[in-house]
Amino acid sequence: MARSEARTSGVLLIAGVATLMWVVEFVDLFAGDLDANGIRPRDADGLVGIALAPFLHSGFGHVLGNTIPFVALGATIALSGLARVVAVGAIVALVGGLGTWLVGPAGTVHVGASGIVFGFAAYLIARGVSTRRLMHLLVGLVVIALFGTTLLIGLVPTAGVSWQGHLFGAIGGIVAARALDSRPSRRTPELFAAR
Repeated sequence: MARSEARTSGVLLIAGVATLMWVVEFVDLFAGDLDANGIRPRDADGLVGIALAPFLHSGFGHVLGNTIPFVALGATIALSGLARVVAVGAIVALVGGLGTWLVGPAGTVHVGASGIVFGFAAYLIARGVSTRRLMHLLVGLVVIALFGTTLLIGLVPTAGVSWQGHLFGAIGGIVAARALDSRPSRRTPELFAAR
């Protein structure tokens, strides 16, 4: 796949996921309580919520609040190609979802794409540090300027807000940057001579 096609496909994927979040919220109006399928900490049946939670929201205000940063940050990552945005999204969803499932309060249900949003933001910031490329550093600084306050506030324990999802989503973004964008060590490898 050509680079421009990969970028276009990545951006279309982000747009498609955002559209699906809205469709699911509309379906939730008529289908009952889909939100019960979110992440339920330490409940084996709640593990399915790791895959479903980003598509479930507690109302149209919630989905709107997540859509704008999801599309902006996701499209920025997608400019590196479809494979990159899929890999980052998968790592963030897995780390964020498992972390929330492990440490979230018992008897709660965690829904929403904000963990993915926090992961995307953390990835873009950490990528600049990992690669030390000027463009990546600039993108990271723009993310801090636009979303920095929101990121910090979202990590503060607040009743009714899945700060655990935000925290572990952000950790997932850092893990993704480390796994996908780390610069190779500049250390010269040791040479061993066969004798």
